[in-house]
Amino acid sequence: MAIDPVELTKRLVNIESTTYHEGPAGHFLYEYLASQRYEVERMAVAQPDRASTPGAGTGERFNVYGAMAGINPDVVLSTHMDTVPPFFGCTEDDEFLYGRGTCDAKGIIAAQVAAAERLRESGVKVGLLFVVGEERDSAGAAVANTSPKGSKFLINGEPTDNRLALASKGALRVELRAKGRMAHSAYPELGESAIDKLVEALHDVLAMPLPVEPEIGPSTLNIGLIEGGRAPNVIADTAEAHILVRLVGPSDETKRAIAETVGDRADVEFSLDLPFVRMRKVGNLPTMIAKFTTDIPKLTAWGEPFLLGPGSILCAHTPQEKIAKKELLEAVDLYVELATSLVRNS
Repeated sequence: MAIDPVELTKRLVNIESTTYHEGPAGHFLYEYLASQRYEVERMAVAQPDRASTPGAGTGERFNVYGAMAGINPDVVLSTHMDTVPPFFGCTEDDEFLYGRGTCDAKGIIAAQVAAAERLRESGVKVGLLFVVGEERDSAGAAVANTSPKGSKFLINGEPTDNRLALASKGALRVELRAKGRMAHSAYPELGESAIDKLVEALHDVLAMPLPVEPEIGPSTLNIGLIEGGRAPNVIADTAEAHILVRLVGPSDETKRAIAETVGDRADVEFSLDLPFVRMRKVGNLPTMIAKFTTDIPKLTAWGEPFLLGPGSILCAHTPQEKIAKKELLEAVDLYVELATSLVRNS
């Protein structure tokens, strides 16, 4: 019986697998792929330190890789098992599936599994790689990159509205930590406000010019988290902010500009640096530019990368996350078309 990607999506979405808690989804996919006659492998991925990583789990987490026994795949279909919080299960109407992960990226998992079934029936040597941690730090992809399987091509899945991405932006995560000296707020001259330092530094960072790539667009910068201080009547001795820059080129220039702009007002740490990636057009497949970042920069050992998937990134990470059933079925055909074309012309 052919795999139904709609039904498989519903089963996957109803398994909670927010980042650091992917174990149940991994176990399900391991057993499911084994039932489809794949030789399946687990790649263990360590949990981060809970003291330094809010939300870190304690359970088992691992990547899942499957292929037919004894083959080195020519092409590997890959995406991630983890989702952003909060978890909410699957509902549906005639047109759409709704729920956390429907488009990012459990519907993609289902479409890739269905496509792989058709590819192997046609004689294409295909593998499936499903990783953890994409929504945070690509930890699963980094582990997978130490154990490549010799594939020539990697087709990564993210919501691209079933269009082939010609580029994806990089990501630079920046953490600023300012230090001060506590004092009674009635006597500010006796203290040194870490919050004042941080706010001034952030003001200047926001005013920085950022690189622009004519065919892609500008780099963008978001201050996503600010915290610090003790109480309204206490001069703040600590404050920090977390920034994410979407890169359209090498990170060196942006890192240097941020460090120089902040100066001695705060310590600067670059905790994630995923590069901008260009990819090539194939045949007549419709194309797009991905303004987001993927696992591709961490999967360099898995072959030439391509990026394609059903669903819209505009509803990913939102309470309205959904995917059209028709688009899921179309994605299966597109994955088969792309993989077949790549292998045939290699």
